[in-house]
Amino acid sequence: MHLLKKNLKLYVFFFLLLSSTISGQAKVITLESAIQTALKSNRQIQIAKLNVEKSEKAVSEAFGYALPTVNLSANFSRFLTKPKMSFPDFKALLTNSTYGILFNEGILPRDKSKFLPIQNVLQTFAQRNNYQADLKISQILFNSAVFRGIGASQIYLNLSKEQLKSEISKTVLNVKKAYYGALLARDLMKISKERYANAKEHLKNIKAMKKHGLVSDFNEMRAEVQVENIRPVLLQMENIYKNAKNGLKILLGVDQAAAIKLTGEMKYNKELLPGEEETINRGIESNLDLNTLKIKNQLDDEFAAIDRGGYWPTIAAFGAYSLAGNSDNWNFNNYSSSTIGLSFSMNLFQGGRTLRKVQQDEITGLQTKEQIATLRDATISQIKAKLNDLKRVQAQIEAMNNNIKLAERAYQIAEDRYKQGTGSELEVKDANVSLSQARVNSANAIHDYLVAKAELDNLLGAVNQKYFDEYKNYLEN
Repeated sequence: MHLLKKNLKLYVFFFLLLSSTISGQAKVITLESAIQTALKSNRQIQIAKLNVEKSEKAVSEAFGYALPTVNLSANFSRFLTKPKMSFPDFKALLTNSTYGILFNEGILPRDKSKFLPIQNVLQTFAQRNNYQADLKISQILFNSAVFRGIGASQIYLNLSKEQLKSEISKTVLNVKKAYYGALLARDLMKISKERYANAKEHLKNIKAMKKHGLVSDFNEMRAEVQVENIRPVLLQMENIYKNAKNGLKILLGVDQAAAIKLTGEMKYNKELLPGEEETINRGIESNLDLNTLKIKNQLDDEFAAIDRGGYWPTIAAFGAYSLAGNSDNWNFNNYSSSTIGLSFSMNLFQGGRTLRKVQQDEITGLQTKEQIATLRDATISQIKAKLNDLKRVQAQIEAMNNNIKLAERAYQIAEDRYKQGTGSELEVKDANVSLSQARVNSANAIHDYLVAKAELDNLLGAVNQKYFDEYKNYLEN
């Protein structure tokens, strides 16, 4: 028994140790996994998805107005006290009528004392128990608003789907920008570390040369100052990288306490950029926000047509069946009735409300057209700007790559010259700064290129189909 307890404690210890090791491991995140995670957790996408579901229900509701309406109603009532009304006394009328006939026929001698006075008395004609059941069926044969409403609901569904696509595209763009931003921060941190390592290596060389009396204390102090001046920059870059990762966590819905590791690299692949006119035409045709407004404008026209239907009549067929009964002693006298027919109704005057509704709808349509024109101009301007950015950065990157090689060579030469006693401390410092700046410029340029490319894709509605496939059940017809 003691051995069993000892083994059990050992198992628990190893289990806890394994759990803490697993929980302490950083979660590896690639750009692709980041996008997939964001697509599943982004709240704006979830809201847009629910709007699609709502629109689908609206389509079904619109079809429902064109289908027959069947209503069943029933009621039962029992009088605790029967209602009464003032009416001539039937007993007196019957008695007087009977004696009158007998007197007139000579059967009885006339005796006016037999006649009763005629007066109103409270009488009831209701039976204590009553029931009635009604079945009514109606079918609209013509109603402009109903039939146009079906088309409007389908357009509304298309609008919600386009909005969902737009949210997916924006999410992909935001993740790319956040991910590239984190990669840039990481690369800048690496550059700072390399600069710091170069300064420390230079300090090490100076200390070695000082032992042989080749350099003075002043040179050593200057090298130490250079190392310490770089240290705050390195710490700042490390903090910037941490903040960039925390921002990415928020976008992905990852707990802030979780450790993540980015495995991606900012890579520049030279590509042939499309022509400006071709790209603009594609953007005008495929921009998801523009398409959303265009569909909304169609919906504005449909709403105007629905309200315009108030000028037209409504024609409907109907049928009804009724079953009823009443009694005082639960032995009901039952009877039924049935009817069929057509109904016609048409508004002749409503104080101009229909006209004003239509005019409001038309104004809304004009507002949407203005929004489309504004967004179209903005999209064209942004496309031009992004193409110019891409062309500019393309030209810079190639020059920067050569500049890095030259800076690396210059730093090595400055270090060798200093070791040989022909160079100065200032040359080494300047070469180290120039090398770091060249690498920083290159990293910034590649980051700008990748972000500009992602923003251009978003403007063009160029989203990988696999991201839409995540919600294909909502986007398919």
